[in-house]
Amino acid sequence: MSIDPKPVPEPGHLFCFGLGYTGTLLALRLMGNGWRVSGSVRKKETLARASDSGIRAYLFDGNSPLADPDNTFAGVTHLLGSIPPSEAGDPALIHHGDDLRSSKTLRWVGYLSTPAVYGDRQGGVAREEDKPNPVSARGKRRLTAERAWVKAFDGTRVSVQAFRLAGIYGPGRCALDQVRAGTARIVDKPGQVFNRIHVDDITKILIASMARPDHTRIYNVADTEACPSGDVIRHACFLLGVDPPAPIAFESAELSPMARSFYSECKRLDTNRLTKELGVTLTHPTYREGLAAILGAT
Repeated sequence: MSIDPKPVPEPGHLFCFGLGYTGTLLALRLMGNGWRVSGSVRKKETLARASDSGIRAYLFDGNSPLADPDNTFAGVTHLLGSIPPSEAGDPALIHHGDDLRSSKTLRWVGYLSTPAVYGDRQGGVAREEDKPNPVSARGKRRLTAERAWVKAFDGTRVSVQAFRLAGIYGPGRCALDQVRAGTARIVDKPGQVFNRIHVDDITKILIASMARPDHTRIYNVADTEACPSGDVIRHACFLLGVDPPAPIAFESAELSPMARSFYSECKRLDTNRLTKELGVTLTHPTYREGLAAILGAT
């Protein structure tokens, strides 16, 4: 069976729990195709910025429910969940699981998760059908949230998909910005590799899934080349015509707890499912194409 490489779902109403970097770009892309988009933000100052973009935003800090859920979720057909779960679970489900389950219009849910659910593969390949084995608290919480979203809609008309996202980069959030700001570092840990994914490709994948919903399906969302983070910094320096920083040994590097947790696991993400099932061809299959496109647009 041939797969249309550019599926376009019929316009609907997307609600984003967490209008962050990825959610906002997805919103803008869909609105350009006739969609209505609303979502949640944590801070009041973000409300105006979302409104200026044509997005109806609501305050939701995860500690208490939205003020008027009946009207907030009225007509919502698609939902994107990206808020990090706490020990208690995913705040969207905790406060609004019943509201969403009772929706007569909702039909697709996408949950943004992490490859940390696989645990450490010591450089081996992680595939969606592999049994998860999270070791970090972050990975364990995301896996619990993945399963909670699926369970919440089992037996309904709603299709839930989990997307395990590699390191996200894009305009304003990439190695080029780090080099320009003088904050780029090359942390040397032999054998350590990471996948990454351009935010434009994330939105492409999410839209493809909306056109082909498949309840309980999991997708690795990553580029095609896992490599050391230093390779990306060096290439960014090459593009900008500057010398790369000297490598820092991992053992002596000052890293945040979050950054150190990333270096505690090593895996390569298999992404064949994106092509075979969703018909997606990445616009930026490696960091080289991604950084070149970002530089070309500035």
